Amino acid sequence: MNDEPERRYHDDNGSTWLGTGPSPVDLAEMALVEAELDKRWPETKIEPSLARIAALMDLLGSPQQNYPSIHIAGTNGKTSVTRMIDALLTALHRRTGRITSPHLQLATERISIDNHPITPAAYVETYRELQPYIELIDRQSAEADGPAMSKFEVLTAMGFAAFAEAPVDVAIVETGLGGTWDATNVVDGQVAVITPIGLDHTDFLGNDLATIAGEKAGIIKRASESLVPRDTVAVIAQQEPEAMDVLLRRAVEVDAAVAREGAEFRVLARRIAVGGQQIELQGLGGVYDEIFLPLHGEHQARNAALALAAVEAFFGAGASRQLDIEAVRAGFANVASPGRMERMRSAPTIFIDAAHNPAGARALAATLTSEFDFRKLVGVVGVLADKDAAGILEALEPVFDEIVVTDNGSPRAMDVDSLANLAVQRFGDERVVTAETLPDAVETAIAIAEEVGEAGEMVSGAGVVVTGSVVTAGAARALFGKDPI
Repeated sequence: MNDEPERRYHDDNGSTWLGTGPSPVDLAEMALVEAELDKRWPETKIEPSLARIAALMDLLGSPQQNYPSIHIAGTNGKTSVTRMIDALLTALHRRTGRITSPHLQLATERISIDNHPITPAAYVETYRELQPYIELIDRQSAEADGPAMSKFEVLTAMGFAAFAEAPVDVAIVETGLGGTWDATNVVDGQVAVITPIGLDHTDFLGNDLATIAGEKAGIIKRASESLVPRDTVAVIAQQEPEAMDVLLRRAVEVDAAVAREGAEFRVLARRIAVGGQQIELQGLGGVYDEIFLPLHGEHQARNAALALAAVEAFFGAGASRQLDIEAVRAGFANVASPGRMERMRSAPTIFIDAAHNPAGARALAATLTSEFDFRKLVGVVGVLADKDAAGILEALEPVFDEIVVTDNGSPRAMDVDSLANLAVQRFGDERVVTAETLPDAVETAIAIAEEVGEAGEMVSGAGVVVTGSVVTAGAARALFGKDPI
């Protein structure tokens, strides 16, 4: 399924090889590092403590304090907002470092400099340089009857160290899970961004929106003392009232300024365009019009408004200080958010989307309904076992004519039979097909989409959407031969 031509690459030793990515040697060395990291606590397991990551940062000379940061938390849209902020800052001539999680295809995606993932060789080098210090913290923690550093803590430290080495002008840091006890919360973001909050990771964050919002609100902090006085600014997306109340109380508690979607900034207008949408935004510094955003969906327009306000807040923009409109347009035009309604091929049209909870699935369904006119739409769905699969399926049922349920290959994946049983409850027997592997599921969905009708003709305007998990979207992206970005 890879339609890309082979390209010639060179490594640091002068060797060459044909392919569409890093050298086999670099990937093999990275695989060894990943195997070591996978022995640590997974990202789905957290302890309410920043002691280990803070101790490691102290040993390393606090690299995360070498540059200002914009910190992003929330339930949905975090990665898209993080990438938009990165694109805008790059267009405004700032050298950026970006931390996102989880990755779609390759762990290097988690640490980006200048809007590009670091290379596998740099990933390995950074880890090996930090390894003695990491092992020291492991031993100190074990002596105190504590756990070793988690994989996410190590990856976070690698990102901060790589940014200091670059060096970058600003770091854009997406939380992994929650906020207060997330390993990224050793940064003091002068701008704290909160995307829409919903019910997700309830085993760790709480069973209601207010409790979850309290965890996310932990990234909103009192401004640290410095020679140049500044305020912390909390830039907050529209929220349910119980979540917004918690966030605003936190902002008051730490004396942070607040910018809210729907009040200080908003989407003024949007219309569907080829390859995305044309939007007009009310920012903190005025109106920004004629913006092309190469992403689909109203939720992405709102993410754009949030990202713009965050960048304005970073530069101190206000009613009399608007950002350069041409730079803003250029930044948004260059945004890429892989795995978010991303087109893989045509005839039939195939999209992938990383929706992994009911809110994300509802946004996907709304986009498919409002921006596309498929006469027949087949879903390929693989979900992780700890997610609300029933809620995801309920949101997708109105837009999919048929559904192929599958295993996305993750050890955490919900088994096919269990997912199929949930799907039958929503779709009925005749609309549900099973496939043991994702490649089989995609091939099955294509065959269903291309089935001839009663008149003996293929249904025109058919499409396939692969969704249900970040893992599913990433595996599908690799299946279609797309390079990590």
